[in-house]
Amino acid sequence: MSYQVLARKYRPRSFDTLVGQEHVVRALTHALEQQRLHHAYLFTGTRGVGKTTLSRILAKSLNCQGADGNGGITAQPCGVCEACVAIDAGRFVDYIEMDAASNRGVDEMAQLLEQAVYAPSNARFKVYMIDEVHMLTNHAFNSMLKTLEEPPEHVKFILATTDPQKIPVTVLSRCLQFNLKQMPPGHIISHLDNILGQEHIEFETPALRLLAQGAHGSMRDALSLTDQAIAYAAGKVTLEAVQGMLGALDQSYLIRLLDALAQQDGVALLAIADEMATRSLSYNAALQDLATLLHQIALAQTVPAALAEDLPQREDIVRLAAQFSAEEAQLFYQIVVHGRNELGLAPDEFAGFSMTLLRMLAFRPVTSGAVTLAGSAPVVPSPRPAAAATRPAPLSAAPQVASNSAPVSRPAPVASAPSPAASPVQSARAAALEAARAASGKSSGGARATPPVAAPVAAPVAAVPPAVATSDNAPPWDADDAFPPEAAQKKTESISRDEAPQDSNVPVVQEMPAAIAVTPEVAARTAQVAADLGWDGHWPSLAAELPLRGVVHQMAQQSELLRCEVSGNTVNFHLRIPLETLRSSGSVDKLSATLSERFGKTIRVETEIGVVANTANAKAEADRTQRQNEAEQTVHRDPFVQTMMREFGATIVPGSIRPL
Repeated sequence: MSYQVLARKYRPRSFDTLVGQEHVVRALTHALEQQRLHHAYLFTGTRGVGKTTLSRILAKSLNCQGADGNGGITAQPCGVCEACVAIDAGRFVDYIEMDAASNRGVDEMAQLLEQAVYAPSNARFKVYMIDEVHMLTNHAFNSMLKTLEEPPEHVKFILATTDPQKIPVTVLSRCLQFNLKQMPPGHIISHLDNILGQEHIEFETPALRLLAQGAHGSMRDALSLTDQAIAYAAGKVTLEAVQGMLGALDQSYLIRLLDALAQQDGVALLAIADEMATRSLSYNAALQDLATLLHQIALAQTVPAALAEDLPQREDIVRLAAQFSAEEAQLFYQIVVHGRNELGLAPDEFAGFSMTLLRMLAFRPVTSGAVTLAGSAPVVPSPRPAAAATRPAPLSAAPQVASNSAPVSRPAPVASAPSPAASPVQSARAAALEAARAASGKSSGGARATPPVAAPVAAPVAAVPPAVATSDNAPPWDADDAFPPEAAQKKTESISRDEAPQDSNVPVVQEMPAAIAVTPEVAARTAQVAADLGWDGHWPSLAAELPLRGVVHQMAQQSELLRCEVSGNTVNFHLRIPLETLRSSGSVDKLSATLSERFGKTIRVETEIGVVANTANAKAEADRTQRQNEAEQTVHRDPFVQTMMREFGATIVPGSIRPL
């Protein structure tokens, strides 16, 4: 007698024995019990999840005659009547299974529909099962539409497909559609356990779990792999045999890798990688399994109840979950996933795998959100030049100090005119900025009587009332800036250089010089030089009017005039700019040439790096904010808008108001 494979021998023959499709079984059972039968059914799902099995069980339920020959439509076919036995054996004349992949033309479909008009020979219904129906041609689909919509009373259509997206909507609308889901690993393991028990074959539960993972949600694939494992291991299903058959990775390698990673032992990491290379193990599979293991570690850390009790490595997973923080598990998972995607771009697989391990060893998350190199202080990234060039510079230059790191200075956005929803601290800053602009020489009538000067750092900060600065309602990101100047100075000086890390590998960013107060003598000389040039001395307005483009335009917009001096026949403009990149590519020479052409004299531009405040960008931002505030106030004061808000509860969408 020939051997019958497990997938055919243990094919479910009733709804009770069907595994993993309870939602479909429930709907069909209720429909059969209440005699609410549709004329066309569509089963969709991946391979090996029970589409053909369901169609055969449904055909038996429709045509079952009962053990005594007097049965009717039922949700529990007897399995012993002539119709049930013939359908199970595949020889029932009124149950026709057609493969649409080989009978996909309009001629084959026309032949099938011609036979559909005849009554069944020895059954209650004539059932047509069309497998892989998406392979039919468009003409074949069109030819069956009318019959599919209004078939004879004795005809039932069952369509099955793995790709429902290719089926025309006109066909989908005529069918009752059921989406069969992939088999969960737990269902596959329990089903294999039952089958191997009936076959009296010894097995190991971890081996069944590995087979379930290799099946990827298909019960038929799981049974085929089980057949192969039985033959491979000569009648036993062991973990070692299944690993050898599937080429699966021994999980002990991954456990050792994570142990070495927890101990920051780079030598052990590379030694394990060399050992895997000696055994010719797949690095792609290793990274895939490592990502799965890190996912299980993350589950053990956050949702311990979601971790399966029968996992072979459960004890190791729980132990590793205690050694890594939740942030480390998430970071390592991301590194492994990206490392697997980049494996094909590496010089070779060993280099790609070892670089992924070294990357996990090199980086550690910190509480501030920055990623730091292992064994060194956190590195706060400096702002990108493009982003810095489009933002106005701050008024103060107090350095920001990250936890356990060297002092790092980073420019903050300049305060603008207060909006209706502005916080007290922001409003005070805006008022300080207006005071600084007034001090720079801008008169109330619009004329600029004095040359521009850089406002002292202490002036804007001192304008913030201590009660407001220390308010509990102030946002946390304004906490450091809310200190009075004396407190901020003490806070900065409290971090001595002796307390800074002495490791030479710690990157040290030099602090930018703060904005300096221009003395009256320098301001007077600058005003005199500006008057000789026929210019009012307001640098932001001049920078905005100059015909510049590109980097030199950004340099002019972001710069602040410190002083003007006459040296012989040359006028020196001394500017302060926030970034070194702004004076690259000959930007300084281009700006000098444009100014010389503007004033008809030889102009030389000298630059230095530092914090700027009185710039064209800051002025433009303040003007935009003022126009925005005026537009919002105009809309809020509009009588029609107030009526809509009062009587109909209308609201204004934040950010939807734009000034003309």
